[in-house]
Amino acid sequence: MTKDMKTRKKVVIAGGGTAGWMAAAALSKTFGETIDLTLIESEQIGTIGVGEATIPPLQRYNDIIGITEIDFMKQTKGTFKLGINFENWTKKDHAYFHSFGSTGKDHWTCTFNHFWMSGLARGHNQPYGDYCLELVAAEQNKFAHLPDKSLNYAFHLDSAQYARFLRELSEANGAVRREGKIGEVHLDPETGNIALITMEDGGEVPGDLFIDCTGFRALLIGQALGTDYDDWSHYLPCDSAIAIQTKSVGPPIPYTRSIAHEAGWQWRIPLQHRTGNGIVYCSKYISQDEALQKISDTVEGEKLTDPNFIKFRTGARQKQWVKNCVAVGLSSGFMEPLESTSIHLIQRNILRLIQLMPNGDISQRDIDQFNKQAEWDMETIRDFLILHYVANERTEPFWTHCREMPIPDSLQHKIELFRETGRVFRENEELFAENSWIQVMMGQGIVPKAYHPLADKMSDKELEYFLSEIRGRVAKTVSSLPPHDTYVKQYCPTNDVM
Repeated sequence: MTKDMKTRKKVVIAGGGTAGWMAAAALSKTFGETIDLTLIESEQIGTIGVGEATIPPLQRYNDIIGITEIDFMKQTKGTFKLGINFENWTKKDHAYFHSFGSTGKDHWTCTFNHFWMSGLARGHNQPYGDYCLELVAAEQNKFAHLPDKSLNYAFHLDSAQYARFLRELSEANGAVRREGKIGEVHLDPETGNIALITMEDGGEVPGDLFIDCTGFRALLIGQALGTDYDDWSHYLPCDSAIAIQTKSVGPPIPYTRSIAHEAGWQWRIPLQHRTGNGIVYCSKYISQDEALQKISDTVEGEKLTDPNFIKFRTGARQKQWVKNCVAVGLSSGFMEPLESTSIHLIQRNILRLIQLMPNGDISQRDIDQFNKQAEWDMETIRDFLILHYVANERTEPFWTHCREMPIPDSLQHKIELFRETGRVFRENEELFAENSWIQVMMGQGIVPKAYHPLADKMSDKELEYFLSEIRGRVAKTVSSLPPHDTYVKQYCPTNDVM
């Protein structure tokens, strides 16, 4: 039985874009008529709109809100993503691939890299990537859904189209969109909670629970509630980006490209109808004009949009749930798009809120649990991003600064443990699994001095069979896959691909 209309919890989402409509879609689908859901959005306020590469957990979110993958891909003009190719990061003219999924076959005592290292010591010189299905498929630009779901993937998507798609779903499930700009946020003088939002046109939007999706402005959790922001720019010094969309010049590849330059890096994200391009940089080492010239000189295809200039400060809100306000998206913090975690962090806070949704008064213990988990997510992702910068052999001033900067003790321990023993441990369901850390550490030039003694238990013949059988299985599977572009055109074609 649904609650009486008068007693339904009033949930107000401040801000639209990807964050706002992801929140609206999940809440309206999950709670339906048991909540009164309003989203405030102004057509006059633009969105960042560059989070167009994702990671595999987005599949779970789409399942929760009840959309099929084919519809999702068609609506967002999406392509498949098997990982990220990092070019020029360790040094110029060097590349490595961070793939989804696993590499080789782990033992309960140790991960596959220990057996691979034992093989190196015995003269087996095949690259580590030859044992990874996703990596080999990406190298050959192949993709297909496999019956055993053994090929792990995410998506490249048009984030603006995704937001529109989510809006349609949300409104069909009862969410109400309120057009207009926020004028003022009013606090209850007794509790300190947010009581209502006054619109610039004089209208009022009261609520019991508010979700701040106002982006970098953080109008609710930052400006109204005064929640401080932890600045992590001393760990991740890039502070600017420029995004440009271009026409596609060839078939879309099933991975994101991340190309380092002298003061940051560039991305290329292939969609069905266009390519998303961007340059991320540190303004202390390169000017905006220089960065614009660099991306203008290197993009491929006709430009479809004017440059979108973005300033940011990497870091996290000290608390992401305060009083009756939950931060989702850029209001909660910002991790530069290096490992495509922006949409994932939106998703995490939304699903976490649903799990801890109060039925009546808000519990401080729920708030504390939410903030503890959110803090863990942000800090572990932060460490993984720092790894890409601190382990490098480049000679430019920016990269020298990154190599010499102090890093968190948590990351220092992980690096030294791997360097000394080849071991990586995943803790408390952190986002990036052991294989991700191993691929990036070895890709960035961190070579273990030792490996697990169990790997030497195999005889030469047993090890040779073990390694060759994995490589053969990977090669055979990839040989059966169609080209990625062919598969996309058959699986989820759009009618307006340029």
